[in-house]
Amino acid sequence: MRSLLWCLVVAQGLAEAVGAQTLVSREAAVDSALRRGTRLVLARADSAGAEALRIGARALPNPQFLSEWTRSYPTNHLSLALPVDVPWLRGPRVAAADAAALAARARFAGERNAVRFEVEKLYAQAQVADALADLSERTAKDADSLVVLARIRRDAGDASDLEVELAAITAGQLANRSAEDSLIRIAALLEVQRVMGLPGDIVTITLGDSLALVSDSVPLRVVTTLPVLAATASLAAAEHAVSREHAEVFGVPTVSVGIENGDPGQPGVLPMASLGLNVPLFDRRKGPIALATAERDRAAATLAQARRDSDADIARAIRERDAARARVRRGEQLLASADRISRLALVAYREGASTLPAVLEAVRSAREAQAGHLTDLGAAIIAGAALRWLTATLESP
Repeated sequence: MRSLLWCLVVAQGLAEAVGAQTLVSREAAVDSALRRGTRLVLARADSAGAEALRIGARALPNPQFLSEWTRSYPTNHLSLALPVDVPWLRGPRVAAADAAALAARARFAGERNAVRFEVEKLYAQAQVADALADLSERTAKDADSLVVLARIRRDAGDASDLEVELAAITAGQLANRSAEDSLIRIAALLEVQRVMGLPGDIVTITLGDSLALVSDSVPLRVVTTLPVLAATASLAAAEHAVSREHAEVFGVPTVSVGIENGDPGQPGVLPMASLGLNVPLFDRRKGPIALATAERDRAAATLAQARRDSDADIARAIRERDAARARVRRGEQLLASADRISRLALVAYREGASTLPAVLEAVRSAREAQAGHLTDLGAAIIAGAALRWLTATLESP
């Protein structure tokens, strides 16, 4: 009776928590997370900043207009000073900015794929929780039927009070387990809503996709993953920064052209021109060069680490996916047998050909086999999503 009251309370809570629900597919959940989630805000700002720096690196320096008056002749001077963006300065600057922008785009794409993986993982976990809650509910109903059957057999003189009590205890335990799994299902659905950017106080969605494996089109070997691409571009930007610092030892040349007048001895307008060069007499930019060299060495070490981590993560994900799929295949072979054993055990007990402990053990084994298969199926789906995330490239959707 207490178990029944507990189930009624939980059912009422579920009815209040569920309310009006919207059918949501996995792709719809991913799209909502990408549009409404806050995780991409920083990565998008980083990418926009790198693009702004790239535009600034390609800009030409502005000329400077100078007007002078002196008491000595000629008295009036007008000139236009133009900094010369020489190739050995402009080339490394633009190349460094382009590489930094590429690294930012790779990091942004990596964040997008990380969000996709998080949503797919939580979606699969919610699917498993939903299926386990349904399984627990069916098992609890079967246990209640077994209690009724035990009482009928006891009244007929074919069973004892001990069997009735044992069936009642088992039914109560399974009812509690069903209520637990129902709460886990609600929590999993609310997690999906959270990453989708929806309110997380009440369940408003229903999972529309079925719990099934999806086909993977992951290449056997990926040449450049997103972390490796970002690290490679960062190293290229650091190398160009070193070249730029070396080239800036002599500074930016300045060419000035203009006119002057106001000399009584030479009436009219006279042309004037000048060339300005930086003389590295005291400062040879040793500090900035050393700093750029250190950043380059750091970027090289980061690239080597990214390559090792990427290869190890992909190899581990492949092993986990293959192992999970193997467990799913073995579990599929046990499902039919487990369900058949459970039904045959109930029939045997109804006909008096089996004892209650044997029936309970058969039902428990069947439920564990079904629950294990659902868990393995969810693990295989998550492992496949992780492998797609780790092997994503800049051209991936």
